[in-house]
Amino acid sequence: MNKDYLKSRFPILMLIFTFGGIFGFIYEEIFYRFDLGEWVKRGTTFGPWIPIYGFGGLIILGLTFKFRKKPLMVFLFATIASGILELVTGWVCLTFFHVRLWDYNEEILNWGNINGFVCARSVLFFGIAGVFLQFVVVPVFEKLEKKMPKKAWLILCYVPAAIFVLDIIVSLICKALAK
Repeated sequence: MNKDYLKSRFPILMLIFTFGGIFGFIYEEIFYRFDLGEWVKRGTTFGPWIPIYGFGGLIILGLTFKFRKKPLMVFLFATIASGILELVTGWVCLTFFHVRLWDYNEEILNWGNINGFVCARSVLFFGIAGVFLQFVVVPVFEKLEKKMPKKAWLILCYVPAAIFVLDIIVSLICKALAK
């Protein structure tokens, strides 16, 4: 992707970031309801979103952009990228911050587990989610962009993303102050 394309697509990228964070939150709420038998607030922020899913959505979109007409390639790249993202993020959080945000060792359906950071179930789900993102979510957002007035479109893209980013910052500050 070139710089001009990214600049023109920045609003939709912010919407995808927010959508990914909310999608991840909903996925984890449902998964852990089945896994633990009760509802558990997931994520590290106050709001209904999980940052790694927002960043993951942007990474998957960027890596699969050239293959957006080839669902199998999108699935493969999304699967591999999400596995690497989980492995690196989980390792960095544990190694440098002494925090384990997730542990697949303690979950159902955790086959293919690598140190509790990655498991086959998760990356296969993220591969499918990447296909959903590229072939359903992005086209819907592009249609919305064409139909909505420019100002309303920009508000839809930037306001939720700004609240999400602010929530990440406030959550980090509150956790730092609590120590």
